[in-house]
Amino acid sequence: MAIMEHRTSFSLDEATILRLKKLAGIWHVSQAEVVRRALEKADTESTADSGVTVRQLISYQTLGGISASSVDVWLNELSGRTP
Repeated sequence: MAIMEHRTSFSLDEATILRLKKLAGIWHVSQAEVVRRALEKADTESTADSGVTVRQLISYQTLGGISASSVDVWLNELSGRTP
């Protein structure tokens, strides 16, 4: 198990707290573990989604639906880079 070196606090609405506690109970883990798992899943899905988006964008450009320079702009936005 990883050594926890950071503590944080944040405010959540009642519905989110209830979901957090419900999942912690179902999974038999701490609320912090629920948050860690949710973040891992969101990060994985986000990375996978951007890969699909990039492939679709390049395919669209190949078919003549968008210029190469426009594809470059979109790819830079997806990756968080500036041209």
